[in-house]
Amino acid sequence: MNTKLFEELKAAGLISPASLEKTQFDLKNRLFSLHWELRTMLYLGVLLLSGGLGILVYKNIDTIGHTAILIFICLVWAGGFYYCSKKKLPFSFLKVAAPNSFFDYILLLSCISFIIFIGYWQYQYHVFGERFGLVTFIPMLVLFVSAYFFDHLGVLSMAITNLAAWAGIAITPLQILKVNDFNSESIIFTGIALGVGLIALGYVTRLRNIKSHFEFTYTNFGMHLLFIATLAAIFHFDKLYAVWFVVLAGIAFYFYKEAIRSKSFYILLMLTLYSYIGLSYVIINFIFSTLHADMGGIYLSLLYFIITGLGLIMFLISMNKKLKAI
Repeated sequence: MNTKLFEELKAAGLISPASLEKTQFDLKNRLFSLHWELRTMLYLGVLLLSGGLGILVYKNIDTIGHTAILIFICLVWAGGFYYCSKKKLPFSFLKVAAPNSFFDYILLLSCISFIIFIGYWQYQYHVFGERFGLVTFIPMLVLFVSAYFFDHLGVLSMAITNLAAWAGIAITPLQILKVNDFNSESIIFTGIALGVGLIALGYVTRLRNIKSHFEFTYTNFGMHLLFIATLAAIFHFDKLYAVWFVVLAGIAFYFYKEAIRSKSFYILLMLTLYSYIGLSYVIINFIFSTLHADMGGIYLSLLYFIITGLGLIMFLISMNKKLKAI
């Protein structure tokens, strides 16, 4: 903020010279907030600490020993959970603030350490055998409980990621996992089901007011999963791509209504980009498959991307203004 307006008010006799001097002094000596800078540094510190511990273990594995490493990691996550349990505020279905500045980061470190512990335990000692789903299922349960018990959006995101990993592993035959061939119809349908489930869970969360601030996280993950899985179905099912495009259009319409309701330009942007990818695939596929175009099809495709690219920008600008006007 500059002082030009206050100088004009003083010249017009609307404020006194003393008020102008006080305003100028306050503006020159205004405190600068380091809130987000400190939060970023603390989050980065947790990641660097986790990565540093991993490098230390990797370089000294022969001298430290696997058992000692597991005990150390166990102490880290157990100690962190104990600290957070002692410091947390009473549980509530409403939003609960963190008791202090370091609470969130200690909880994140504890959760990351627990995931590392389970993964390393399985890798070194094969405690779950070939039941790989348990390696993600157990951390998933712990993370979901921790997210609600401690009211932490970051942990909830980790829990949803583990849920997606567990669902993908649980429905995928072991042979597919071993050869890394994930071009499977079952994964597409699982992604669609999981996306719908997460969106429904977000809706129930808001409707029942049970940690309603978790709604966006559920909806965000569900939206991306649903769009990506539907696009994968369009690409995979060559003979039914038009049917899956209709499904994609229905999903886009639903999220368009959600974007208007929540005044979210982010949701609008995502649905527009995903819809544009699906529409472009259908049109390009029509040009080359139905019209049997060669070089003319290439020129027509380039013209399509130029025109629709400009239209996409104009649409987003227009919708941004519309959302602000609501």
